[in-house]
Amino acid sequence: MLNSKQISHLKALSHSLKPVVQIGNKGLSDSVVNEIKLNLKAHELIKIQVQENEKAKRALILTSVCEKIEAESINHIGKQIVIFKANDKTKIVLP
Repeated sequence: MLNSKQISHLKALSHSLKPVVQIGNKGLSDSVVNEIKLNLKAHELIKIQVQENEKAKRALILTSVCEKIEAESINHIGKQIVIFKANDKTKIVLP
C-alpha cells in the first residue's frame, strides 16, 4: 500500500509516459492482462489507454486490472489510467 506522498511522486513521473497497452471495446481479455503484466515487469509504472466511453465502466476496468495483477492504482484521467507494481529489481525510488 502506497502513501499519498508516494502516489504524488508516481503521478508526477507518469505525466511523460505514453500508453503502452490499450484496452479495447472487448474489455479485459486474458491477452490484455498478460500484456499488462509484461509491461509492469519491465517498467513498474505504466499508462494504459481505455477505449470505453462511460466513466463508471472505466473505473471498473481499473479496479479489475489492479485486482487481477495485484497492482496499485495511481491515476485515472479521462480514458487513461496509470498503475504501478514494484518488482524485484526496483527501478523507481519512492520517497
